[in-house]
Amino acid sequence: MRTKVTLVLVFLNVALFFFIFKLERQWMTDPRARDARSRVLGPEAADIRTLEVTSTAPGGSFALARRGDTWWLTKPLEWPANPHAVSSIIHELQLLENVSSFSAKDLANNSMSLADYGLDRPKLTVSFASGEQPATTLRIGDSTNIGHRLYVLSPDSERIHVVARGLADSLSLGLDRLRADTLLTVPGYEARGLLVQSSAVRLRIRRENNRWLFDTIINNARASQTAIDLAITGLNHLRVKSFSPATPPAILPATTPSLRITVEGNNRRETLLLGEPVPPSVAQSPNTPSPIPHAPPPTPATPPSPGADAAVEYYAQLEGRAAVFTVAVPSALLTTLRNAQVSLREKRLLEFELPSVTAVALTAPNQPPLTLQRIDAGTATADAPWQIVRRGATASGPQTTPADRAVVQRLLEQLSLLAAKAAGGFMSDAPGNADLEKWGFNRPEREVTLTLASAAAPPLNGQPAKPHPSTTVTLQLGTDAQGAVYARLDPLTNPKGSIYAVDLDLARELSFTPRDWRERQLPALPPTATISALTLTTPSAGAVPLYTHKLAANESWPSVFATEPAAKKAALETLLDHLRTPRAKHFVQDTFTARVTVAGADRPWSYQLEATVSLPGGTGGEQTSTRTMLFTERVGGAQQLAGSKEFDAVFEIEQPLLDALWTLTYGPRDPAPPK
Repeated sequence: MRTKVTLVLVFLNVALFFFIFKLERQWMTDPRARDARSRVLGPEAADIRTLEVTSTAPGGSFALARRGDTWWLTKPLEWPANPHAVSSIIHELQLLENVSSFSAKDLANNSMSLADYGLDRPKLTVSFASGEQPATTLRIGDSTNIGHRLYVLSPDSERIHVVARGLADSLSLGLDRLRADTLLTVPGYEARGLLVQSSAVRLRIRRENNRWLFDTIINNARASQTAIDLAITGLNHLRVKSFSPATPPAILPATTPSLRITVEGNNRRETLLLGEPVPPSVAQSPNTPSPIPHAPPPTPATPPSPGADAAVEYYAQLEGRAAVFTVAVPSALLTTLRNAQVSLREKRLLEFELPSVTAVALTAPNQPPLTLQRIDAGTATADAPWQIVRRGATASGPQTTPADRAVVQRLLEQLSLLAAKAAGGFMSDAPGNADLEKWGFNRPEREVTLTLASAAAPPLNGQPAKPHPSTTVTLQLGTDAQGAVYARLDPLTNPKGSIYAVDLDLARELSFTPRDWRERQLPALPPTATISALTLTTPSAGAVPLYTHKLAANESWPSVFATEPAAKKAALETLLDHLRTPRAKHFVQDTFTARVTVAGADRPWSYQLEATVSLPGGTGGEQTSTRTMLFTERVGGAQQLAGSKEFDAVFEIEQPLLDALWTLTYGPRDPAPPK
């Protein structure tokens, strides 16, 4: 019997010990821990996906939902939310801390109730849910008497917390700050297509690699990369002006849009539907709410520059959304979109890289064909030499002459920049026979065919790379009765192709005279050659010497010229340089003649410059030759002709040589300056 009593007593002692150290401690410590905790919300606010705010203030209620990585307003309208504003609300909830708190059950002991703190009918109620958890609700009551803080009732209604006003401020931003004001967000670098539709135009422009092409107008007509980028940038800058117009539209924009604009991006597309213009008498000014705390303001629309056209306010909708709003569209952007078939079209006719051109063939009525050909056609460099190829009689075969690379490069640059006129440049995309005849294409003034080298294919299985076959592009140029110039591309493959009005001087830029393309740099003396004698005479006046000198042994031209006056010394040095590296300013005849036409009269040459040239021989001796240049009198202030039988050329000389000859020929005869 005593053993049983002892066991019972031991069991009771153990139970009492467990009660004292476990249960009673938990009863006492849990309330104390709850009182000491400063964070109002716990894990229930870790991953908020939906949030709804109910407010007694007009327009203060709203609801938010997260869809993927984007927050959307779901009440009072369906619209993307401002990510900065939503982030501010979420952070305020997750980091909400109390200054102090007390139990709601103790209110009755102090003859108080929730109404004394504005928590029976709170001004703000926020309800949120994280993941699949049930919704959590916070009720926000009145402000405290001091400290500008607020009373908040905990989700379980057990405690009243005193918190800072940051949460209430973030929940009271207003609809204008909660919604995103952007409309079309596909940037230019992402855009893959642009569609514009109105009562007057319906077109689609697509991107293929780095080119924009029209799907309408004519097949694969090129669009301007710059114009497309500017148009999409202008669309990205559009902003919602108001969601509550004073006078709603009679017809919704989605029902009968005056302009439908679609921008296609990567796996997404956005469409703006413009309705009727907002009457000026009821148009509202844009809202300008205060900035969002801790967040940068949204990017404003670019204001029109001084003198630019004013914007026009339209009723609008976005496809797939019921909300009606107003948007101010710049007049320049409207004009571009309404005339997209012209304003967005590429005005440049030819699209090629200058180093890829290996030949330029020119043809014209009653003229033999003329071809400019790159000599090293396998090297796509800007420094490759060119030659002129003329097809003569069949028996003689083609004749070649070195071409001036700078002149050819100028031609290629002019062709690469050839564009339709800014105003009225696109004449017709489907010309008829009468149009072709009116614009001179029944017998074109010029036809230019460019041969373009294609890039070589990459090596395969250790085999050397093989170049792709070259391609050709043909440009026809015609003129009308008034002399205006028109152009079209590839007439053989596209006989009814587009006609463009262009600005081009055919006679100057596309000359059929071979000498206009001839290499200006005439053959130079070898670096080892020595000029041992120099003579300038007047053959028409009995070979009167104006200057003559032959170098003696161990004598040099610098030492000879050092004894001359400064002006004559500089002139003689220029003469020597020209003899070593002669260069023509412009060729005036295809071949050399003993007489030349000067100032409308056929005359003999007036001056002769003769130099004795010595070249080292193979056995230590010297080979001597003579280089002779003939000159006319000076014609005008900047023209004097030179001729060379050795070079078979008659040409204008450049200004430095012209001035040097004047000093040597007329300098001794000039009267002395007055004393």
